[in-house]
Amino acid sequence: MTSAPVRDPLSDHLITPQNAAFLLIDYQPSQLAGVHSMDRDLLVKNTGSTVRTVKAFDVPVVHSTINVASGRGQPTLPELADLLTDDKSLDRTTTNSWEDIEFRAAVHATGRRKLIIRALWTEICMAFTALDALREGYEAYPVVDAIGGTSPEAHRAGLDRVIQADGQPISWVSLAVELQRDWARQETVQSVIEIVLTDRLLKEQ
Repeated sequence: MTSAPVRDPLSDHLITPQNAAFLLIDYQPSQLAGVHSMDRDLLVKNTGSTVRTVKAFDVPVVHSTINVASGRGQPTLPELADLLTDDKSLDRTTTNSWEDIEFRAAVHATGRRKLIIRALWTEICMAFTALDALREGYEAYPVVDAIGGTSPEAHRAGLDRVIQADGQPISWVSLAVELQRDWARQETVQSVIEIVLTDRLLKEQ
């Protein structure tokens, strides 16, 4: 029972803590209220678990909101904002985050090419951002069970559009295990077990 040597975490074709960045876009009350493709409480719970996971692995976070400064939108949901105290929200007016100069600069500044994307709604803020990032040579990984659309059909269409442009959908659990990869990597194993198993999957059976 011998693990293979750890692959180069920068060039690995799979997601690693060293080659990925996490984008959290528009998890605000009005956007959440418009989600009709999955249970909203479950969506928020899955998002919280993912934020905790990327934090455990020190994956850089780019956190964005829309229309808060203008007064049209409310800030990030408190239960998520509490997990993002070190990540200042970049407020914007564009529905496509990639068309906001500060947002795009923040992504570029991470130096990472694999983008784990969560955004509300799937067919707009996720799809537009992912499509532009893909066109610019990034890889896009929408987390399918922590994003939501205005209908099941809209969610599916948004995902399909990104997949056809070579985006790679993942789930929040598969992301956590892909970052961990080997249970012999002791630095993060307890965090992953707690986030994925103790707090969620075993408790929710």
